[in-house]
Amino acid sequence: MGYDLQAVIADREALRSMVRHLPTARLASIGQGLALMPMTDVLFDSVADGSGRDALGFWRLPGGFENTLADWSVGGPVAYVEVDYFGGAGEQRAAVWDGGTVVLGPLHVPAGQLRVGALRGRAGTAASRLMVWGRSRGAHASAGGR
Repeated sequence: MGYDLQAVIADREALRSMVRHLPTARLASIGQGLALMPMTDVLFDSVADGSGRDALGFWRLPGGFENTLADWSVGGPVAYVEVDYFGGAGEQRAAVWDGGTVVLGPLHVPAGQLRVGALRGRAGTAASRLMVWGRSRGAHASAGGR
């Protein structure tokens, strides 16, 4: 059994406000005040600027959309995540923007090394709200390409 996910994660109310001009965007609450916006084919087509694949090493981040994520992050942290698994093998990629710049990543994590997740912390910082944590055996993610 497999799954794949390409999505933006941010504060639920902030993300709702950011995507109000994107009629193809769909939001799903994931708890702790956060929402997930899946990068569907229709949404991908509506936000891609025609510049081709993104330079951050993601499989499915629309060309130029990293600029939109940077703009959105002026009001708080915004993450873009990709996960692809089949039969226990796969990989994860993630980046977090805050204040208009990338503050985490881009990370590329081969299967079994690290789990990407979202937490909301009381301090409201990028590190406490959207974070990456390793398994107890300790893991290291590589930044950059595939």
